[in-house]
Amino acid sequence: MSTVTRAALDQKLAMAKLCSHEGVVAGAKAAVVATVAAAIPTLASFKILPWARSNLNPTAQALIISTVAGAAYFIVADKTVLASARKNSFEGGNINVPKNP
Repeated sequence: MSTVTRAALDQKLAMAKLCSHEGVVAGAKAAVVATVAAAIPTLASFKILPWARSNLNPTAQALIISTVAGAAYFIVADKTVLASARKNSFEGGNINVPKNP
């Protein structure tokens, strides 16, 4: 393998790591926001509505909240990685990549 090819592959690998890291960070932020946004009405409805009190045990409440958080994480992480990859492909991959992302 030539030096030029190896350098190009190393740069592509670094960009891929950077894109995935950005996706993880954005997904984690979205999951935190979604957890709070889902927990407040779920727990409030348990206190206020008699139907929710009789039909939603604590496991069901946790399942509702964690499902919303997981969905938000994966949707936002996927969209962030795809947007970053699209941006890098239009730029031709000429970005400054940190040495240790």
